[in-house]
Amino acid sequence: MLQVTNVSLQYGSKKLFEDVNLKFTKGNCYGIIGANGAGKSTFLKILSGEIEPNKGEVSLDRNERMSVLMQNQNAYDGETVVRAVMLGHKRLVEIMDEKDALYAKADFSDEDGIRASELESEFAELNGWEAESEAETLLNELDIPSQYHGMRMGELDAKMKVKVLLAQALFGNPDVLLLDEPTNNLDLKTVRWLENYLLDFENTIIIVSHNRHFLNKVCTYICDVDFGKIQLFLGNYDFWYQTSQLIARQQRDQNKKAEQRAKELQEFIARFAANASKSRQATSRKKELERLTINDIKPSLRKYPFIDFKFEREIGNDILSVEGLTKKGYFEDLSFIVQRNEKIGFVGEKSTTITMLFDILTGKAEPDAGTVRWGKTIKVSVLPQNNSEYFDGCNLNLVEWLSQYSEDHYEEYLRGWLGRMLFSGEEALKKAKVLSGGEKVRCMLAKMMLEGGNFLIMDEPTNHLDLESITALNNGMGNFKGCILFTSHDQELMNTVANRIIAIDGKKTFDKNVGFDEYLDLTGN
Repeated sequence: MLQVTNVSLQYGSKKLFEDVNLKFTKGNCYGIIGANGAGKSTFLKILSGEIEPNKGEVSLDRNERMSVLMQNQNAYDGETVVRAVMLGHKRLVEIMDEKDALYAKADFSDEDGIRASELESEFAELNGWEAESEAETLLNELDIPSQYHGMRMGELDAKMKVKVLLAQALFGNPDVLLLDEPTNNLDLKTVRWLENYLLDFENTIIIVSHNRHFLNKVCTYICDVDFGKIQLFLGNYDFWYQTSQLIARQQRDQNKKAEQRAKELQEFIARFAANASKSRQATSRKKELERLTINDIKPSLRKYPFIDFKFEREIGNDILSVEGLTKKGYFEDLSFIVQRNEKIGFVGEKSTTITMLFDILTGKAEPDAGTVRWGKTIKVSVLPQNNSEYFDGCNLNLVEWLSQYSEDHYEEYLRGWLGRMLFSGEEALKKAKVLSGGEKVRCMLAKMMLEGGNFLIMDEPTNHLDLESITALNNGMGNFKGCILFTSHDQELMNTVANRIIAIDGKKTFDKNVGFDEYLDLTGN
């Protein structure tokens, strides 16, 4: 069992959390959630011992082992792939290395023999004879074939390295498993494999993730980092969200009733305090007013943007027709017609395939063959995966930046759109060129809302966004009355928005009016 006792952490005047008391028990999976900057990853580092808290302690039961998903992809570039996985159990590798060094000695002594015997015993207890086989099995299950197992980590591409580091964290059946954004840069097949692996995992799992579907699938508890505290909720992410919204609403309602009652009491006291016949009633109401509690609701670190795509021009019968579209190296003979109210989720083995398709549809790239025909009533608004052309080297502040895309250049009007995306006050005067990845996406969403397109094209729209922004985007896309073409690694977004799925692997391999879950079932993915 992993236990956190009275843990507090503060950097200067910024207090992340204080007096945290939690127990992480065997057989449960805990999702750590909170706004950007709330301290989720920092809390994981406290649990792993990488960071010392200002106060309190973290204790792990004796003889239990903790494993952490490494974030530095280049940390093991000099090691073979199999050895990098086995280094997830450092003590086991230490024993192997010491044994090899002893047996290689030319002057092997009796003392060496005794030490070797001790090591062999411990090696067997740690299931060392099966270690290499276990490492290879994990790699194979993660789609890293045996021809790569003896290669150096430095020879692998980034996507393979991520999988090796995941195998390293899982290796040796750790008692406590810490995973910080484990689904980042993983393909859908690997994410589903990891979900099933963790569902069968019998020890303790603690996860930080922005992947709502993943949190819903594997978590039995949610740890919410907010209000300077870490509160534990039973259930998965959706259950936490519903519960937290209900609690906040109840608090607001209780305060509203208390404030109304306080106002009534104050008015009565002011009116009758000097009236002898009413003095007893006024005194009684003074006592009631003193007992009345109006809770001081601390502001949450969570901020939900308001995303609502509206358009003025209705969509006609001719929307979009694609015929025989071919682009060498991406796809060939691709044809489809978009109907009214369709929200089409695109799936591709390579993300660049869908990006190239969207670039051709929006005129940024030319096809080798085929035609794209847009209806006359269609106004397209685009969210590209790579938005650098909009921001790199741009010395405009955000009000000026958004003004480029607006017919109305009045500052208060533009600030209204930026305010929806959480850029208020001085935030709206930040330079466009210094924005973070998430801030850039929020600016692009403000631009799209302002444009009022009736047809949206969105390439990985959740990239760089926090959970709150992803939730708001999900709601905005779901409520949109026009057409959408999009692709996303966010399975929850695909599940809840798409009503048609088109899969492209060189050629179109799937095209049906189904949701994403049904597509996965039909194709066996």
